[in-house]
Amino acid sequence: MDFAPWSDRADRADRTDRADGADRTDESAGAAGADRPVTYVPATVTRSAKIVVAGGFGVGKTTLIGSVSEVRPLRMEEPITQASAGVDDLRGTPHKTTTTVAMDFGRIHMAGGRIALYLFGLPGQSRFQPLWEDLAEGALGCLVLADTRDLDASHDALGLLDGAGIPYAVAINTFPGSPSYPEAELREALALDPATPLTHCDARDRTSSLHALITLTEYLSEHRSAALLETRR
Repeated sequence: MDFAPWSDRADRADRTDRADGADRTDESAGAAGADRPVTYVPATVTRSAKIVVAGGFGVGKTTLIGSVSEVRPLRMEEPITQASAGVDDLRGTPHKTTTTVAMDFGRIHMAGGRIALYLFGLPGQSRFQPLWEDLAEGALGCLVLADTRDLDASHDALGLLDGAGIPYAVAINTFPGSPSYPEAELREALALDPATPLTHCDARDRTSSLHALITLTEYLSEHRSAALLETRR
């Protein structure tokens, strides 16, 4: 499976203007932008799918979407304030200063640009569960990120997906210094079905994150094929 670059000529032109030090008023910039063609989705795209990225607080969902998105990712983050003391556990992420309060959004293309994946990152705190349910509606599948320093933090998301019948794959985000465990122990700790894919990734690295998404999409393809065969019997 390969990947097609996303193209937005207007966005590239804006960056070139800034790099050249051009000083334009908002009105003139808007008029110029209206004359430039913008390609939001390549003409090669014939299918699209909604994918959600879930997991515990600070597990790397925002980072993963930002590393793979071929458009500028949408991030809905707010600074962490004293009001979160005793509510959000920062022990594993002491340098974290912001948190997602609604969602992250990004988009990538696969299969030579024929498939567009729309990625929705869910906030990690369980108090956002009503929002999880809304964002997960209509999703083809989910990539669940997990951290071996706190595997229990993934259980709320896994329970929601199991209850909603949304297929998923789990990717262990390898933080520096985090402990490693055999696959069998990880599966037992996360209570995974034997068929559920379990992989590892570094959410900061585009290639590593793409491999995790490929693992998910291949599983979804197999899962959907099996379901179609079952309905035809």
